[in-house]
Amino acid sequence: MTMTLTEITPAECYRLLEGARFGHLSCCNAGQPYIAAIYFAFSNGVAYSFTMPGKKLDWMRANDKVCLHVEHRLSGDAWTSVVVEGRFQEFPDSDVWRSERLHAWSLLQAHSDWWEIGAMKPHELPMLEGSPHVFHGIAVTAVSGRSAMRTN
Repeated sequence: MTMTLTEITPAECYRLLEGARFGHLSCCNAGQPYIAAIYFAFSNGVAYSFTMPGKKLDWMRANDKVCLHVEHRLSGDAWTSVVVEGRFQEFPDSDVWRSERLHAWSLLQAHSDWWEIGAMKPHELPMLEGSPHVFHGIAVTAVSGRSAMRTN
């Protein structure tokens, strides 16, 4: 048996992203890459998510070029992998961004555990004024994908 690797179309990539909710987000600062697991909701070319203050947020604010990797495992050894190149956009709690922030929340809250990865921290942060949660989107600038499956 051998493995057959094929490129998938952008349309197939978008279909996979619309059905996915877990991925790995990478960012880079001063030449150093960083990657973190995230839950997201994909709609109209944007992967919506949220995070708490920390390294990932600081780095995305410093360099808005990011990548999102999503993998879908099928039966046996088959898999599909999509890489999104995109731009980070923060949705602050302000009148200007309120509708985008509410849209992100409405998509994310459709799943009962949407908040877990973004809200869990090894050390608790003191609550100052308002919520420390930062909603954001990754706007797709390029997408590519591959699929692998065993053949006889």
